[in-house]
Amino acid sequence: MSPMPATDTPLGAREHARAQADHAVTTMATVPAHTHPNPPAGITPTDLSWAETVAPGSYSTKVLARGSTLLLTDLEGEACAHLLLYNADQPGERLNVADTVKVPWQVYLTAGHPLLSDRGRALATILTDTAEGHHDALCGAAPAAVHARRYGDGSAWGPTPAARELLGLAAAKHDLGVRDLAPSLSFFKSVRVESDGALRFSATAPPGASVQIRAEMALIVLLANAPHRLDERPTYTCSPLQIFAWHGNPTRPEDPLWRSTPEVTRALENTADYLHARGIA
Repeated sequence: MSPMPATDTPLGAREHARAQADHAVTTMATVPAHTHPNPPAGITPTDLSWAETVAPGSYSTKVLARGSTLLLTDLEGEACAHLLLYNADQPGERLNVADTVKVPWQVYLTAGHPLLSDRGRALATILTDTAEGHHDALCGAAPAAVHARRYGDGSAWGPTPAARELLGLAAAKHDLGVRDLAPSLSFFKSVRVESDGALRFSATAPPGASVQIRAEMALIVLLANAPHRLDERPTYTCSPLQIFAWHGNPTRPEDPLWRSTPEVTRALENTADYLHARGIA
């Protein structure tokens, strides 16, 4: 990526804005989403609520209805989707990565894994995973300092933006600030724990790999597409991330996922109890 023009004068600001077409966005969001020409197979176009391709070094955000399915696809094999979730009605409840790995007794994310808040509720669940577990729940999004050491710049509007800075921009669109940026999940880049406790950047997902996530309550979704903090390659290596979301139903007691493990059952029951008390369920 080439350096962006300075923005300290009106002319510089204009050039910066016009340069965005070549710098930050390769495919704009389709608005309205149901007009996207190639919806996912089997999905009725009118059900689409989000259709976007996020360029390397960029971000996106959306508020999704309860029961929505979020589909993330690593189009070329080098995307890294950093994800944060918030209860859309009470954003003080948000994704808690520690509980997400501790409660289900599993640090490696794949299909069937609940994404939990610190209140014991399932914000979302992973439905399918063709990336074969190539995800990370241990490291979180890289801050600007990591990218500054590796690439020379990690600022949000620089040539090599860091994931945490991008998530901060997404959060600001919902009146959330830096103090609201908890540790995030990273999809399509895997980290494994060695026998001595060291973390090893393991592998990337193959091109075309995808993960489907179901929203168990209305959610604020923040996504950044930027290199993983343990990716030591000297060049800023990242590729486009495709996003689709569509309306659907939350997990119900008759769904096999509801009874898949005692921990998933309790998390979904806690979510259902909360929503019922609020008159949402």
